[in-house]
Amino acid sequence: MEIVYVYTKKRSEFGRQCNFSDRPAELHVDILPDPSLAANFIVRDPCDVAIQCAQDTSEHEVNTERFESESKGINHVEGGWHKDLNPEDMEATIRYRKKVEKDEHYQNTILQIASLMEHCIKQNNAIDIYQEYFEAEEVFEESDEPPLAKTINVFRDPNEVKRTATSLSWHPDDNRKLAVAYSSLEFQKAPKNMSFDSYIWDIENPNKPEMTLKPVSPLVCLEFNPKDSHILIGGGYNGQIAYWDTRKGSQHVEMSAVEHSHRDPVYKVVWLQSKTGMDTFSASTDGQVLWWDIRKMNEPTERLVLDPSKKGNLDNALGAISLEFETTMPTKFMVGTEQGLVVSCNRKAKTPAEKIVCTYGGHHGPIYTLQRNPFFPKNFLTVGDWTARIWSEDIKESSIMSTKYHMAYLLDGCWSPVRPSVFFTVKMDGTLDTWDILFKQNNPTLSVKVCDDALYSIRVQENGRFLGCGSQLGTVTMLEISAGLCTLQKNEKALVSEMFERETKREKILEARHREMRLKERSRSEQIREDEVKEGDGEETAEELIARAEKEFFEILEAEKKNESNQEKENDKEKDVCDEKNIQKHETNGVTSYGRRKSVMLN
Repeated sequence: MEIVYVYTKKRSEFGRQCNFSDRPAELHVDILPDPSLAANFIVRDPCDVAIQCAQDTSEHEVNTERFESESKGINHVEGGWHKDLNPEDMEATIRYRKKVEKDEHYQNTILQIASLMEHCIKQNNAIDIYQEYFEAEEVFEESDEPPLAKTINVFRDPNEVKRTATSLSWHPDDNRKLAVAYSSLEFQKAPKNMSFDSYIWDIENPNKPEMTLKPVSPLVCLEFNPKDSHILIGGGYNGQIAYWDTRKGSQHVEMSAVEHSHRDPVYKVVWLQSKTGMDTFSASTDGQVLWWDIRKMNEPTERLVLDPSKKGNLDNALGAISLEFETTMPTKFMVGTEQGLVVSCNRKAKTPAEKIVCTYGGHHGPIYTLQRNPFFPKNFLTVGDWTARIWSEDIKESSIMSTKYHMAYLLDGCWSPVRPSVFFTVKMDGTLDTWDILFKQNNPTLSVKVCDDALYSIRVQENGRFLGCGSQLGTVTMLEISAGLCTLQKNEKALVSEMFERETKREKILEARHREMRLKERSRSEQIREDEVKEGDGEETAEELIARAEKEFFEILEAEKKNESNQEKENDKEKDVCDEKNIQKHETNGVTSYGRRKSVMLN
């Protein structure tokens, strides 16, 4: 049973209705100060008040309205037929089409549309609506900002035993990730508890690596695949090649067999331009360049021995330190060696001997960097010993431009991807040098002391604004350079092209002059030799001269012997004469004494 009780109350008992309205303030009570109460208060003197000398800020979170986009496909089918007509019946559709075409209204409509269509077709033929009128004109931002580089982030090796950051590679898509290979390059000095891991860093989070790569040997080089950013390939200290897929974890997907790998550390791996995007090649100080397909890494697809005599002898091969491959020149590649030579090669040559085209010599030590100019591929940069040099493919005897000899050893370098006249070098004293050859050539435009340790590696982002420098103790410093060093200047391409052509022409003239002088010197020496031959036509040969000298020597000995024997004979004759004289004297003395004795007796 439900019990219900209703409370009721009259409207008049609710009270007066509230009506609110705006009106000026009214003073109801005014209490004046009482002087007699002042004695009960204590004055605070001095009075300390804490305040914040900062602007008050408030934090708000706002969620914008989410817009979802969806891709859909549309199939265009033939339509507009009469409802009683079957479109699949070819004869019926032809009859219906002829019937419609005879209609006067259809003809008038077609004529009206045809004039408009004709106008549009003529307009399209006269004007290219997709033409870029200002394509040739580039936007140049002139800035008076001085050259500057500031540190953005520092990524430190998380292991206790620090290793050298030997190679850097930026993520090819968003440049928000940086792959770093860590290794100890000191021969037989690696600690037993040294970690083999290399890392992929998120540039916004320097505290912890985003991903760890676990190789079987420390990685000396590491490269992202430009076609598939999930794939990386690395070269190990033990000579093996391995590749990783970041979607499959930290362990390598596949690795080359030891018996078919390099015999020395792999100092450089480069992805090739191919349809599959799975081809790469590597270089090592064992004197070999090996080509690989990462889908089948049990053995290399091709092999080249860097023997300068072109005999393929691995014992005489030049140790490779750096590699250069330009996608616009798919058959050409270049190798920088330990002996200071750059070897230019042609992959499509028929025989191994023809693959080595020529060499460029000029450095006194290993060439750590070899890179073509991204705007002028015929000119390339080399970094080695105490200098950085710019070369032209047409000049093999010497470089067309060179930096001064530094006090510290140069260990790496690279071109700017956005400015053809700018390149960067790092040195053993921890200094980063930025060179702008249009601005000045004797000294770097900007020199920054990045750290106290030796800098071993450098890599620039595609936008040219950020760059990473790897040090000997595994610290990777990311720097941001000023806009003036990463913004294309007005007429810069034309000026750099003119400079390279001028320097190339100058070197060609000097080379021709030196060749002419060598030819003159050679012809002069040959002329002198011919004159000597003409003067000495009646003289003996070298063997005859030796025989004559021996004969004269023995004749002199015989003459000396004869002189000695003649001297002995003369001495004997003189002795005989002296003896006869003595005998005669004695005989005379004897007769005289006998006469005296006789005379005495007679007396």
